[in-house]
Amino acid sequence: MKLNRNSFLLFLAICFALTAAHAQNTATIRGFVYLKKTGEPALFTNVFLQGTTIGATTDVNGYFSITHVAPGTYTLIASSVGYDTAHESVTLTKDQILTKKLYLGEASVNLGTVNINASQKARQTDVGVSVTTITPQMMKQIPSIGGQPDIAQYLQVLPGVVSTGDQGGQLYIEGGQPIQNKVILDGMTIFNPFHSIGLFSVFDGDVISDATVYAGGFNAEYGDRVSSIMDIRTRDGNKKRISGKIDISPFGAHALVEGPLLKNVDDDPEKASSSFILSVKNSYLGETSKTLYPYVNNGQGLPFNFADYYGKISFSTASGSKLNLFGFSYNDNVNYPGIDTIGWHQYGVGANFILIPGSSSSLMEGNIDFSNYSIRQSQADELPGQSSINTFDLGLKFTYFGGNTTVYYGFDISGTGTAYNFYNSAERLISDSATSDELNGYVKLKIISNNKKLIIEPGFRAQYYATYDAFSPEPRLDAKYNVSDKFRLKFAAGIYSQDIISVVDERDVVDLFYGISTAPPLADLPSSFTQQNGTTVNVTSPLQRSYHITGGFEYDPSNRIHINVEGYLKNFLQTTTLNYDKIYDDNPDNYLIPDTLKKDFLVQSGKAYGADITIRYDYKELSLYGVYSLGYVQYWDGSYAFPPPFDRRHNVNLVASYTFGKDLSWMADVRFNYGSGFPFTPTQGYYPNVPFSNIGTNYTTTNGSLGTIYGQFDGSRLPDYARMDVSIDKSFQLSENVGLHINASVINLFDRQNIFYYDRISGQQVNQLPILPTLSVAMTF
Repeated sequence: MKLNRNSFLLFLAICFALTAAHAQNTATIRGFVYLKKTGEPALFTNVFLQGTTIGATTDVNGYFSITHVAPGTYTLIASSVGYDTAHESVTLTKDQILTKKLYLGEASVNLGTVNINASQKARQTDVGVSVTTITPQMMKQIPSIGGQPDIAQYLQVLPGVVSTGDQGGQLYIEGGQPIQNKVILDGMTIFNPFHSIGLFSVFDGDVISDATVYAGGFNAEYGDRVSSIMDIRTRDGNKKRISGKIDISPFGAHALVEGPLLKNVDDDPEKASSSFILSVKNSYLGETSKTLYPYVNNGQGLPFNFADYYGKISFSTASGSKLNLFGFSYNDNVNYPGIDTIGWHQYGVGANFILIPGSSSSLMEGNIDFSNYSIRQSQADELPGQSSINTFDLGLKFTYFGGNTTVYYGFDISGTGTAYNFYNSAERLISDSATSDELNGYVKLKIISNNKKLIIEPGFRAQYYATYDAFSPEPRLDAKYNVSDKFRLKFAAGIYSQDIISVVDERDVVDLFYGISTAPPLADLPSSFTQQNGTTVNVTSPLQRSYHITGGFEYDPSNRIHINVEGYLKNFLQTTTLNYDKIYDDNPDNYLIPDTLKKDFLVQSGKAYGADITIRYDYKELSLYGVYSLGYVQYWDGSYAFPPPFDRRHNVNLVASYTFGKDLSWMADVRFNYGSGFPFTPTQGYYPNVPFSNIGTNYTTTNGSLGTIYGQFDGSRLPDYARMDVSIDKSFQLSENVGLHINASVINLFDRQNIFYYDRISGQQVNQLPILPTLSVAMTF
């Protein structure tokens, strides 16, 4: 595999060559645009030179770069609907690269209108296939459970997203399993972003700056997952004063404090600054629910408790370069007495930065981090399970701005260690510990035609899995054609791979234990696999692989209405699953035994396809949002086809948000979700399971455990799922900097009994959350 290594090194050399300085007879002006009140980046803001057609649009960092400008004196203008125009006189000389920071002050225009216009501008300049960018304002439009806006609630209303419900804390995106969906926090991989009670994520909604979800067809800057990407960025702390928030509800308490470390006393935008932000979330459902919700679980209350801690320090220079240091600790515990006990802990530390090189029309970003995730399970009358994963990551990425062509490239180095102990349904121990090292690089071009009609983004990612000596070349392509300002066609396709797999028994209706491992060595996999067309192929790689094809259109009938229609196909060429039917050891003595009865893991293939229709209406204080998703997921295990447990045929989400009253201090939100039933494997019968631990075992006197005889795999369907949530929020401004917020909400307004968990041994059924009214109080300062 020496050729693979040389090819990868050659690829990196080509990427770095793109940074080479070159002579030019023109100048470049670049910089950042910020909101004056908060210091946050001004996204998708128009920046141009007055009296010319030369300009650019800021990105998610508020960064802009205008290249190939003839020397001379100009007026630089930053303009966005809802804000006062910022302008500054600049003089450019030959070969000069000038850096500027501009600040936008709020004008007397509703903020919602600003977000609408910013999104419309972005849709005309970005391809955006299967992409949704979530802002804090959007999260507030979902009923606030316990008074805290949470990204977990908004993710569940996105097109193509299927949730296991109120409990379980797992999301499936366009047919991808949770382990096939990569979650990134400021450059760091988060292995479990949701608590077991599906109402809450591990992230503090008040800390999030924005989140971008790529449901499929993502380009070359992302890799090591075969289904989707969720990229979450946090904001900096307040650079002007100490501020914060404290709120309390029956679900838990939350506190946030932020402020400057190096205060800019002169309020001079050309001076450096630094800030901090600390956040704590703690639930006490296990205690309060017994009193407040005595009808839940026969008076035993809700068995969930969690605690989340997050901290960040930010340093900003006068040029706009920035360094962030952050750390977190996330914890989750579930205890169903007599059924299941789950606990997991996740922690990490990291740093990321943005650097503006002084002599290049480029932007340099990077990250270095370490994280650890571990989970343990103890079920009644069954053997325990545990899993852990830790990872180190170092990445650099560069953006070069060159007029109508932008070049993105970078590389990433990571090392991962995993360990797990798991017993399958035959009570056979499956365990391993392994490491995996990766070296990855990518390059992507964004080319905009002169008439602004066509946008093409060809990309290429090179994934080198050093542990397996496997090189995965992965071409990607995104494209959009602006037929008009209101109607746009778009398309995306790509090849993807990953070496991380899940350790979970897929026959359970809902499995609370979600173990993680690196891909097993080839010796632990079958040597061949029979495809659905009858062809038998050799299994030559332990990697999971897929390709995506996505296409659709966007239509804006007016400035208030946006319609998005997309269809997708994800072909999972090879996936790895736990062998829950293993009953024999994999050794030379059992060479005649089929692999399906002795291998720790098996190989599968699968396809996910469907279509999503999204309609959004925004006008002044009213926002309406609706999504219908039609999806099909089918897997093939080498002998028969079956729908996996997350195959939901129909999924509907309707959201309404309305702000009203004097000073717009009232806000009412409603969300309704309907989903058709999930597949599940029924129980056909039981038998006395006697473990023959040695050849002398006497089955006539030995007490066996209760074994389960399963019916057809995922041969039945659960009932439909439906839930409506409502909330209303009232704000009081007590002084210039102090506010009081009172929130009343109801989960599952119609008390719909949706199934959550069914214990095969005891026959006990546990439903999803019943009707839960809550009242919360928050104070900002």
